[in-house]
Amino acid sequence: MAQHGKFYWNELLTDDVEKARAFYGATLGWTFDAMPSGDGHAYYVAHLGGEPVAGMMDKTDILPPEVPPHWFPYINVDDIDARLKLLEANGGQVLRSAFEVPGIGRIAIVADATGAPMGWMTANDA
Repeated sequence: MAQHGKFYWNELLTDDVEKARAFYGATLGWTFDAMPSGDGHAYYVAHLGGEPVAGMMDKTDILPPEVPPHWFPYINVDDIDARLKLLEANGGQVLRSAFEVPGIGRIAIVADATGAPMGWMTANDA
């Protein structure tokens, strides 16, 4: 069960998904399942011992080429709409308004008051 204020999910955005899958498979023992996304790009869920541990996707069509591969965290919040108002009132910025991910929850891409980007989400299992 997801709890408010805790990191909920991490995903790798990379230019070379196959290389990253091979690396994490060899070094951490992760296995991967492909999940089709609504935009035609594959999203890979990494598993360890049958449990999902992270996500991975190609960033080529999502981010400018100068943005290097990186891990992107998501923090679960109790009420995404109320928390986005608090974020903005306290110097944060909404980079992408809240949107629904079927079966997952509502997610917004934000930056904190220092400019650090992350996702905030209200998970369906919260």
